[in-house]
Amino acid sequence: MTQNFHCGRFVLNAGRPLIMGIVNLSDDSFSGDGLQGNTDAAIAQGLRLIEEGAHILDFGAESSRPGAAPVPAQQEIDRLLPVLEALRDCGTPLSIDTVKPEVMRLALAAGADMINDINALRAPGALETVAASKAGICVMHMQGDPGTMQDDPHYSDVVVEVAEFLGERVAAAEAAGITLNRIAVDPGFGFGKTLEHNIELLRRLDELVVPGLPLLVGMSRKSMLGLLTGRAAPDRIFAGIAAHVLAVERGARIVRVHDVAATRDALAVLQAVEDY
Repeated sequence: MTQNFHCGRFVLNAGRPLIMGIVNLSDDSFSGDGLQGNTDAAIAQGLRLIEEGAHILDFGAESSRPGAAPVPAQQEIDRLLPVLEALRDCGTPLSIDTVKPEVMRLALAAGADMINDINALRAPGALETVAASKAGICVMHMQGDPGTMQDDPHYSDVVVEVAEFLGERVAAAEAAGITLNRIAVDPGFGFGKTLEHNIELLRRLDELVVPGLPLLVGMSRKSMLGLLTGRAAPDRIFAGIAAHVLAVERGARIVRVHDVAATRDALAVLQAVEDY
């Protein structure tokens, strides 16, 4: 079924999988890709990812790795705004990965088309900030917060509990005036979940698919892949490709990745087989 995802200035066809390319401006990245606020490097990386096939660029200036400490809002703003202003006319939707309403507000004013919030717009004022715009949103499930989420994650049924949480946050977004065609959902691989939880989520990912709501997944270079392969973060490209192809086969419509070109090629093969 064709799904149109309304994302700020853009309407994206999520009937086929979309690739969200990661541009990490933080100085505390689990995968070693943090650009530490280097504006020129972030602009160059964004343009490269578009050339490689990214349909959305996702910019973050605060690490959300396990054990990460929050950074001041002004530091996020200082890192993000120059990049947004430089790329706002690049022809590709610009997403901001942040939990702070004040960062959201200034980013939207600077040309952001989407807010990707690991806290699912639960901060006071977050829902209202996004509702006043035309931006798309992604609400994600996370048990705990980045500082503590991996201490002792537990669930009775991880898939059921994630689905219930995402349903509640979608309802809250709708109540705030955000239409369904602006909402994507993310089960939050690695955010307050053990390897077993992550594998169960991937195995039963189709149970989280809701018609009309693009399902976004991000497993790129994450520790779950390291536990399965024994490889360090920069060497988890092939594992990430396999994980995201499996996710798309189970209904994911947006994949958030570091390795855009490799992901594009893998999804082209999958799409050719499905179209045959």
